[in-house]
Amino acid sequence: MIAIFSDTHSHRGHELHGEALGAAREAEVTIHAGDFTTVPALEAFRSVTRELYAVHGNADGPDVRARLPAELTLSVGGLTVAVTHRHDAGETGLAAFGRAAGADVVISGHTHWPSVTDAGDVLLINPGSHAQPRGARPGFATVEPDGDGFLGRISEPDGTPVESFAIPSVTND
Repeated sequence: MIAIFSDTHSHRGHELHGEALGAAREAEVTIHAGDFTTVPALEAFRSVTRELYAVHGNADGPDVRARLPAELTLSVGGLTVAVTHRHDAGETGLAAFGRAAGADVVISGHTHWPSVTDAGDVLLINPGSHAQPRGARPGFATVEPDGDGFLGRISEPDGTPVESFAIPSVTND
């Protein structure tokens, strides 16, 4: 399983609870799309995950920015995933970023609104914010293998489903 988070905005820790905390602990890989805000929040995330891949966001302090890239691309479970906090050109820019990276999926944050957008050849996932939803539903996402593809779900931290999605079998290698 892949657990996906963004926009923690904490001065203390990971701010995870309920199903969100369980997903972070159980996932083989955890991806965070930035805005931990502080090193204690980043390190708290590291302490509850097996393997954390993360980028910095616009609200991250200089100590967090020094530890994390602005964007990254990784291969996990047969998927090529591009991660960034945000892109100035919105969904169009995120899709272009993903295509340039050869990604199947783009993970971003910044808006605090959980969403999944099919941009044709790349899927855009924003898990929302599990800790500071700012008027939106709080959220995090999980992606699990299912047959030849993947099934994903955005949920509230207590496990209440927000949105389900499928990622078809991919042939990128």
